[in-house]
Amino acid sequence: MPHRVAVLALDGLLPFELGIPARIFGRSLDPAPGNKGGKLYEIVTCSVRPPGPVRTDSDYAILVEHGPEALATADTVVIPASYELGPVFEEGRLTEELAAALALVRPGTRMVSICTGSYVLAAAGYLDGRPATTHWSSADHFQRLFPQVRVDPDVLFIDDGDVLTSAGVAAGIDLCLHLVRRD
Repeated sequence: MPHRVAVLALDGLLPFELGIPARIFGRSLDPAPGNKGGKLYEIVTCSVRPPGPVRTDSDYAILVEHGPEALATADTVVIPASYELGPVFEEGRLTEELAAALALVRPGTRMVSICTGSYVLAAAGYLDGRPATTHWSSADHFQRLFPQVRVDPDVLFIDDGDVLTSAGVAAGIDLCLHLVRRD
């Protein structure tokens, strides 16, 4: 059975970052003998709201066909960066909508962030006491906002078992390829 990856599309997301897990996980084939080229992953893109449009940081929206319930069945949740996280960036706290969506994630689910998606993981408590990275230009702000996280701004990504973070957009490619190699 394919590993189920849910990518959480938040308003203000960067389309390139959304494309990274879609392309890498969506094209990875299971090398197991007898699998005959079956996919290693099943990937779904979901929102914190019912299915519908999600704004990007560009001049268009994307249509997301799954709501937050997709998080409840995911083996891995990927959170790309977003430029409209408001309270997460300003105060280090989740909105009610985002907190309710993340509450659906099962214990033991692998959590992954790309670039400043790490703010969401930190605000939700996933990074407490753990090493993490984020985009270099946000590292000082991130550390001030989340002193309980051990920030390392000088690496491409950090694999801390069930929680993984990448430094920036391009580092998100390296992180996703690392996950395919690991799986």
